Amino acid sequence: MTEHLPSWPTTPPAYGSVVLREFTDDDVHLAVELGDDPYIPLIGSLPALPTAQQALEWICRQRGRVAEGKGLSFAIADAESDTAVGTIGLWLQNMSAGRATVGYSVAPAHRGRGIASSALKALTAFTWTIPTLHRIELYIEPWNSNSSRVAEASGFRREGLLRSHQEIGDTRRDMLLYATTRP
Repeated sequence: MTEHLPSWPTTPPAYGSVVLREFTDDDVHLAVELGDDPYIPLIGSLPALPTAQQALEWICRQRGRVAEGKGLSFAIADAESDTAVGTIGLWLQNMSAGRATVGYSVAPAHRGRGIASSALKALTAFTWTIPTLHRIELYIEPWNSNSSRVAEASGFRREGLLRSHQEIGDTRRDMLLYATTRP
């Protein structure tokens, strides 16, 4: 499957004050910060309150997403300092159908500054360089109004409510579907 995935971008996607880059071992601090958030460990492979070793293992998993055939996992970095402040992934399991899914998280100390919106705009622009993709989807829990604002500020439109769409933390959850299509 990996032979069908796009190559890692030669020029890192960027928008505003952020650049999307590969994870490095120096990003362990980000994994620790994200693992302190009570929600983030529920939606991915990062354990809650990770040790330094668990954080490094999570970083290694992010670097392996292309080889696994899942997609591209980027560190969201401050363009000036190169400090990782979040993560954003382009998940390509439905690439053959012309669809991709995006997920993002910003460390709590860096929220409220437009970082997620800038990262989503950068990733969306990169996604449209992949000729087979025509649609990008986001799934957001209805209570997460901040993430809904990020989606809308980045050109995604709310398409509906998917009841009992997925399990998060051992509970079936409703999800709002946001999407954008190739211009």
